[in-house]
Amino acid sequence: MVDADQTFVIVGGGLAGAKAAETLRTEGFTGRVILICDERDHPYERPPLSKGYLLGKDERDRAFVHEPAWYARHDVELHLGQTVDAVDRAAKTVRFGDDGTTVRYDKLLLATGAEPRRLDIPGTDLAGVHHLRRLAHADRLKGVLASLGRENGHLVIAGAGWIGLEVAAAAREYGAEVTVVHRGQAPLHSVLGPELGQLFAELHREHGVRFHFGATLTEITGQDGMVLAARTDDGEEHPAHAVLAAVGAAPRTSLAEAAGLELADRASGGGVLVDERLRTSDPDIHAAGDVASFPHALFGTRLRVEHWANALNGGPAAARAMLGREVTYDRMPYFFTDQYDLGMEYSGWAPPGSYDQVVIRGDAGKREFIAFWVREGRVLAGMNVNVWDVTDPIQRLIRSRTPVDTEALADPHVPLGSLAP
Repeated sequence: MVDADQTFVIVGGGLAGAKAAETLRTEGFTGRVILICDERDHPYERPPLSKGYLLGKDERDRAFVHEPAWYARHDVELHLGQTVDAVDRAAKTVRFGDDGTTVRYDKLLLATGAEPRRLDIPGTDLAGVHHLRRLAHADRLKGVLASLGRENGHLVIAGAGWIGLEVAAAAREYGAEVTVVHRGQAPLHSVLGPELGQLFAELHREHGVRFHFGATLTEITGQDGMVLAARTDDGEEHPAHAVLAAVGAAPRTSLAEAAGLELADRASGGGVLVDERLRTSDPDIHAAGDVASFPHALFGTRLRVEHWANALNGGPAAARAMLGREVTYDRMPYFFTDQYDLGMEYSGWAPPGSYDQVVIRGDAGKREFIAFWVREGRVLAGMNVNVWDVTDPIQRLIRSRTPVDTEALADPHVPLGSLAP
């Protein structure tokens, strides 16, 4: 069958799906490309939602992956505001949820992403309770933060992960009062461990954020639909005019599960099981982005990565695999954040318990340093804080798997490039 006779369907209109559609065309695919997005906005990137756009520094349309006219110009059939509610693997069709129309596919890509976890407590139906995952969420939250800043209002954030901390920074820049409630003893423990998590706690405290660690929200109280306070399981009550639920995200696997595709267990992060070519248990169906659980040979485990770079690179990799190209998806996990005057990039994978020491190069007190998570002399991950143009040598160190002299690793006068083969 020639390309022109084939139909490739992409379910999910985020960065992974949009970049997959782009790659199909740049790789010369001449068949039908259908991109289905359950939002009415054109496909967009998510980092601006908690960074530049939320702060009012970037225009809304800067978040879009392509200008709206790009899709028609490249003969990509874009279906906005439509859902897929079923995949029939035997017939090789997807069914639209609004009118039951079916479309046949030769190859299918699931790029359905993730959705915010909900707080299962009284009061979450109040108008002042927010999530941040979609552009429409950011539109709403941006206005809320500006209003809180003008009126000296209080924002309570449940969760001290990346979204929670980035919104806390934005809220403080607007002038709002901020309290972060987190069940752990430090922010970002599952990613950075206790050693570096405290650095972010100190950063936010310096900017006026209050932390309530070792607690969880149990109730949000209000009147006439508006939020008044947030209560925690240790009996504390925090004044609040708005609450942000930032307690993580769950992969959107219901479509894959209903289709009978193999899923990863929750202990390993969940998601749709794929191989190194991003193929699911059905060879004609691929998955990419936040929803995909892929084997990473370097770290010897399955990873499901909810960061921008994984969507940026995973979508094109899946598209090439759908075209029959040789693909081994082993991109290094990478993410970045900007909070106040701190900019950071992180590469690698080093959850608590996987490393035996953290090596600091530079001045952590001045927040100008590189941190390395090391096990038996081998670098598992690296984070550069207000130090730039070092991502490539950090990733080479991680990929080399070669033990390094930790004294040289900590010495800023030893070029990083000299430590990796």
